[in-house]
Amino acid sequence: MNFVKIFIDGGIVMYPLLLASILVITLAIERLYFWSRIGSRQKQLISTVLDLYQNQSLLVFDKLEREQDLPIARIFIAAISLKNPTPEAFRLAIENEAHAEIPILRRFINVFDAVISLAPLLGLLGTVTGLISSFASLKIGQGGGSSSSNVVGGISEALVSTASGVIVAILASICANLFRGLYQRQLSQIHESTGQLELIHRCRWDEERVSNK
Repeated sequence: MNFVKIFIDGGIVMYPLLLASILVITLAIERLYFWSRIGSRQKQLISTVLDLYQNQSLLVFDKLEREQDLPIARIFIAAISLKNPTPEAFRLAIENEAHAEIPILRRFINVFDAVISLAPLLGLLGTVTGLISSFASLKIGQGGGSSSSNVVGGISEALVSTASGVIVAILASICANLFRGLYQRQLSQIHESTGQLELIHRCRWDEERVSNK
């Protein structure tokens, strides 16, 4: 299959579709690297930090500082670094930092959504221009020749551009759904782990208040 010929047959809309496909693939690679990098490390970090914090170990700060490239580490640091915070202040610090991390976790999802919307429209535009070209070349009452060739070329442009737009949109949709699912799973993990950290801090806070009475 001659992909160069197919690309040329698709007409001018194939160029923005090509750029869109390159963009989707590039961003997908970046996001796959991001999620693979934080996946297993973050789960192990949560377990370690919760255990250290419950035992009031000073090593918790060193552990978190070494893992500051992870979102959950930055969220934990925002709360644990506070000096004698109340449970409410501890919770607010976690919530504020968690909100700051959301754009990082959702990065490029809007770009994928935009490609999902625009790619089929570009394909439809190619369909329209191809059909216009076909009808413009069609001469009623005349035989074949160059006009017939132009008609076939216009139909080819219409079909190729439509198929290309759908393919790019499907690719972007797969990426968007995949990364949206990873984001939702990460959000659930953040809520669960920060809830456990808040519970440990509240228990320690209550124990200190009782001991100080």
